[in-house]
Amino acid sequence: MTRTPAAVYLGVDIGTSGCRCLAVDSEGRTLAVAEYQYPLHNPAPGWVEQDANDWVAGAFATLAEVCASGAFEPAAVRGIGVDGQSWAAVPVDEAGTILANTPIWMDTRAQPICEELLERVPAADILALAGNRLSPSYTTAKVVWFQRNQPEAFARARWILQCNSVVVMGLTGVASQEHSQGYGLHFIDVATGEVDAGMAARLGIDPGLIPTPVEPSAVVGGLTPAAARATGLPAGTPVVAGGLDAACGTLGAGVLRPGQTQEQGGQAGGMSIAMASPAADERLILSRHVVPGCWLLQGGTVAGSASLAWLTRVAGEAERLAASASGRGIFEEVSALAAAAPLGADGLVFLPYLSGERSPLWDADARGAFVGLTLSTGRGQLYRAVMEGVAFALRHNLEVATAAGAHVAELLAIGGATRSPLWMQVKADVTGLPLTVSANENATPLGAAMLAAIGTDGHSADDLVDRWVSRGVSYEPDPAAAQLYDRLYSTYAGLYPAMATGMHELAAFARLEKR
Repeated sequence: MTRTPAAVYLGVDIGTSGCRCLAVDSEGRTLAVAEYQYPLHNPAPGWVEQDANDWVAGAFATLAEVCASGAFEPAAVRGIGVDGQSWAAVPVDEAGTILANTPIWMDTRAQPICEELLERVPAADILALAGNRLSPSYTTAKVVWFQRNQPEAFARARWILQCNSVVVMGLTGVASQEHSQGYGLHFIDVATGEVDAGMAARLGIDPGLIPTPVEPSAVVGGLTPAAARATGLPAGTPVVAGGLDAACGTLGAGVLRPGQTQEQGGQAGGMSIAMASPAADERLILSRHVVPGCWLLQGGTVAGSASLAWLTRVAGEAERLAASASGRGIFEEVSALAAAAPLGADGLVFLPYLSGERSPLWDADARGAFVGLTLSTGRGQLYRAVMEGVAFALRHNLEVATAAGAHVAELLAIGGATRSPLWMQVKADVTGLPLTVSANENATPLGAAMLAAIGTDGHSADDLVDRWVSRGVSYEPDPAAAQLYDRLYSTYAGLYPAMATGMHELAAFARLEKR
């Protein structure tokens, strides 16, 4: 007979393509996992939005599924943590009703607004306070966009919420804003986490639209009776504020101490370097960690694993690969094709700028490209070039971070891409750094569950990392491969500067054609 755990913690991960809920016991052992998918909407070039009602529905559905699994008694749940994708802007009324779709982190519609704001607020002032440049990906310009383009919805809005916050409000009825997501709002001081009303006024935003920031592990409220009925959990079950998905994934990977670096192999790609103090660089992303007294210097490329998903889709292979995977999974199936191609994909280089690019380029009009196509190029070369191109983007961010003063000793990898040993070895060879895969492929919701354990039962982050986080397979860089990749990376690094003007002209042409 299976023993019922005395204490259970739930982590809900609201990602870009879907939601995942993880239930763990007091030793971090997985009890149940549930998933829920939802769509992206692309109503215009540069527009990528989602209906936040889908996020709430996903949270309710996955919570209900894990509670119905029989792996634990719902009454044993001590707390719930929610993590969410970055830089949303969800207008809600006093009751939490969602008033409009939100532009997500991939959305670049607010580029003209950023340019206008920078004419009256110097970029240096913004960087000094917020630790981040003004970009259409962030929340700030999206709030102004709503104000100007959806005035009726904006007039009804009591709050502008982040991804995890809108789900927490759906569960508890309480509006919240926590520190790790504050970096999307350029009137929040990245060093202190406090709202700067003066900067908000300069940017034309009412700071009263943002709830008072709290620690990610702070208990916001308990499950409402309606949420309890929908999920099968007791009413009043504590819910903590939660945090940024990248930060929760960083915690779930065991990254707490300076120099430790999480490598993200999800829909987006990138890295998060733990730092003991905030050190801003306009080419990178700076946020507070979900752990007090720690910051994350991040690099984020828009299309990580999304690049592989895109290629399988446009090549008409998504269904075939899924059917032929025979239990191995898409990553393994694609890796087998890529492994048949040589290092360097026979001189084919991929630029993974499929929805503009974030750090370190910050170019909403950057465009993806294969360079080096020939009549002999096959599927294997295409897939390998995509894997290598995403790894080159990671190296680009790491080089900028090192130049900014960060120290990186090793990479701790999470995300779906970790299912591909080939891709992990490519990343180790391209960066020249040892890479270790997290033994828990649910590192991001695990981090959210850790916040619940910290906030409800007083556990320390260090203790939870020691007891809950374990490492899997490690990959050492191969010196011969690293030398060849050095040469190819030099070519990769030169392609964007050489092609940027043409990319911008094509982006302008696409916008013209859509009118």
